[in-house]
Amino acid sequence: MAAYWRSMPLKNSELRLDRTLACGQSFRWKETQTGEWTGVLGGLVWTLKQTATELFFRTHPSFSVPSVKQEQAVTPEPLIHKGTLGKNFTKKEAHSSVGCVAEDLCDPVTVKSENADLAVNSSHNEDYEHSLLEDYFQLHVDLGQLYQTWAQADLNFAQTSQKFSGIRILRQDPVECLFSFICSSNNNISRITAMVNKLCSYYGKKIVEVEGIPYFSFPTVSALADDSVERTLRELGFGYRAKFISQTAQYIMTNHSENWLLSLRDMDYDKAKDLLMKLPGVGGKVADCVCLFSLDKTGAIPIDTHVWKIAARDYMPKLRQAKSLTDRLYQEIGDHFRSLWGEYAGWTHSVLFTADLRHFQETNDKGLPAKKEILKRSNKLAVEKDSKCTKKKR
Repeated sequence: MAAYWRSMPLKNSELRLDRTLACGQSFRWKETQTGEWTGVLGGLVWTLKQTATELFFRTHPSFSVPSVKQEQAVTPEPLIHKGTLGKNFTKKEAHSSVGCVAEDLCDPVTVKSENADLAVNSSHNEDYEHSLLEDYFQLHVDLGQLYQTWAQADLNFAQTSQKFSGIRILRQDPVECLFSFICSSNNNISRITAMVNKLCSYYGKKIVEVEGIPYFSFPTVSALADDSVERTLRELGFGYRAKFISQTAQYIMTNHSENWLLSLRDMDYDKAKDLLMKLPGVGGKVADCVCLFSLDKTGAIPIDTHVWKIAARDYMPKLRQAKSLTDRLYQEIGDHFRSLWGEYAGWTHSVLFTADLRHFQETNDKGLPAKKEILKRSNKLAVEKDSKCTKKKR
C-alpha cells in the first residue's frame, strides 16, 4: 500500500514545521528525512513537509483508520476565535483551499499494515483528515496579524520575530498533552520524547509501520490507570514520574471519566488550571502547558527557569535579584506578559521561548526548499527505492 502527497496553500510565515514541531510543544514528531516530519495525529500516521507557499501532507494507510463518526464523538469542532486578533475562516472556506498534488510529486512510501487485505476508503476520510490538520495547527488564526499586533506592543518581540516567523501553538489531544508534560519534569526534550515513545509502545495500540518503523496511538487514561503501570514505568527509567503518571490516571478514572479532560476546554482558564493542579505531579507550569497546548487557553503562559530568565533579561529587571521562582513571581510574570501581549499572550511567549532555545540559534530564518526542489528530492527518492527493490529481486 502506498501513501501519496497532497497539498494546501500555506505561507511559511503562517507555519514553520521545523520550529513548531520541535520546540517542545509536542513530542510525537520526528524529522525522518531532511524537511520531512512524521508523527501520529488523530489515530493516523502523517508525514508533512513544506515550501515557502505550500504545506504538503500524506497519511499512511493503516488497518484501523478512524471513521468520521467515531472521531466526532470525542473531538469537538475546530475552535473559531472571535475578536480582532485572529482572522476567522469557516470550515467550508478552509477546505476549499486544499488540493491534490500533481501526480509526478506523489512518490509512494512503503507501508506495512497489520492486515494488508483491508481496503482503505481514503475518500471517506478525506474531509476528516483535512479538518484534523487544520484544527491541529489552528489555521483559522491569522498568525501574520498576531505578529504585527505583538510587534507594535513590544519592541523586543519586533526585533526577535523577524528571524523566527511561523511559530504556532498546536491544538493537541488533552490526554496526550497532560501525560507528556508530566514526563517533562526536570527533563529535556530528547528524554521526554523517549519516555513518550515508551508510553505509546507499551500501552498504546499499533497503527502501522512506515519504512520499518512502528507507530502507536497514545494510551487511554484507563490503560495508564492499571495497577501494574507504575512498576513497569520505573523499570523503563521513568523514575518518580512513574508514580505521578499512574496516580493521575487513577485519579481521573476514579473521580471523573475517560473524556473528562476534553470538558476543560469549556471552562475558563483559572478554573481549568485549578482542576489540573489537583492531579498528582501537576504544578503550575505543567497545568499551563496543558491549558495552552490542548485546552484553548490562549493566555496561559508556562513559566520555567528558561522563561524566568527571558523575563528578567528583557522585561522585568527586578527579577534579576530573585533567588527562586516563587508562586508569587510566577503569577506576576504571567500577568505582566498578558497585560503586554493581550489575548494570545501564550502564543507570543512560545515565539520568544523558541527563539531563545540553543538548537534554534543557528537556524534563524533560513529558507525552505522551492516546490521544484521538493519534486527533485521526491523523484530521486523514488529512483533509489526502485533500485533497491530491483537488487533485492535479483
